[in-house]
Amino acid sequence: MQLIMEKATTISDFKRLEIIYKTLFTFCALSCFVAVLPLPLLYYTFLRIIVFVASAITVYYFGRQRELGWVMIFGIVLILFNPIVPIHFYRKSVWIPIDIVTGILFLLLIFIKRKVKETSEQNIPETIPQPKTFSRDRIIKTKQKNNYNE
Repeated sequence: MQLIMEKATTISDFKRLEIIYKTLFTFCALSCFVAVLPLPLLYYTFLRIIVFVASAITVYYFGRQRELGWVMIFGIVLILFNPIVPIHFYRKSVWIPIDIVTGILFLLLIFIKRKVKETSEQNIPETIPQPKTFSRDRIIKTKQKNNYNE
């Protein structure tokens, strides 16, 4: 998230990225809430992948901002939903509260991001590209004496 945020220079770029992240986090939250229902194993594999990616983005972003509380929380989510080396609890009754809490965390993340953006939008100036000038492009005017016969 921060890697992409570093490339965004205007307010419109930040707003576009914010919409993308809000959509991703909303989708993850809804997917976690739907996971409470009895669904096929393929859905839970998909859930692991999408939550893992969103948690990794969140850990990276908050790690760059030095907010260790959020890094720890989403680091735990990252480990629990790891699709490469999955953690199996073998009982649906254990996963139901984990899915609900994870969905709530992603919803909180959406509202916290909005508050952070409202305060930082005032600090982002709209940049206007300035044409570069080089020393070879400048015309140097020198004062010359009038050598004409008068």
